[in-house]
Amino acid sequence: MTASSLPLSGKRALVTGAARGIGAAIARQLAADGADVAITYEKSAEKAEALAAEIRALGRKAVAIQADAGSTEGPTKAVTDAVAGLGGLDIVVNNAGIAGERLFADQSLEEIDALLNVNIRGVLLTTQAALPHLGEGGRIISISSVLADRVPFAGVTVYSATKSALEAFTLGLSREVGSRGITVNLVKPGATDTDMNPADGPNAPSMLAGISLGRYGQPHEIASAVAFLAGPGASYITGTSILVDGGIGA
Repeated sequence: MTASSLPLSGKRALVTGAARGIGAAIARQLAADGADVAITYEKSAEKAEALAAEIRALGRKAVAIQADAGSTEGPTKAVTDAVAGLGGLDIVVNNAGIAGERLFADQSLEEIDALLNVNIRGVLLTTQAALPHLGEGGRIISISSVLADRVPFAGVTVYSATKSALEAFTLGLSREVGSRGITVNLVKPGATDTDMNPADGPNAPSMLAGISLGRYGQPHEIASAVAFLAGPGASYITGTSILVDGGIGA
């Protein structure tokens, strides 16, 4: 398959929080499908630069951007630098997020603010900054969680609330930008084997018991769903969410 025949050939994508885990897998998949990719990171500069080099080796443009998704300036900086580095923007993947496992009664204001600022405000500000750059065929895809729909264990109340908020944001924004030919969708991963939630971690036994496929997902499996929504085959899909959870929600 030639570069020009790839489904995302000529497209320019921003993936936030992409130095590792699901974000890195998304960036790799979008590049493999032909897109130039900008990635953001907060602290993992070495990993981000290595990923950017990997993408460039495919013949794509790539830029690694230091930006704190939880700050008021970071999301706008990410978009500005992505547009400058890639020459425009067609796809935004709001992947940056943090987890916090603690009983709500014990959570400090600082912990609550961090979850709200990164998982909700960061998504809103990134998307708002990107909207002027997106044209017909633009894609906005946010990464939520299966925990937005059901909370099978204690300790993730605020985290789940932040991920649930993204559904309402996706629904509302899809109404606002549909006339511009821009789609807005959500991907909800289940248990996925990353350093934040390893398949051999302390929560694995209880999680595995509820997964129909009997295993954790892999980051590339989440990336495949994102790449589909970013591609031409998803041109009539908007305001919806895709569960990629191995059947944990069945």
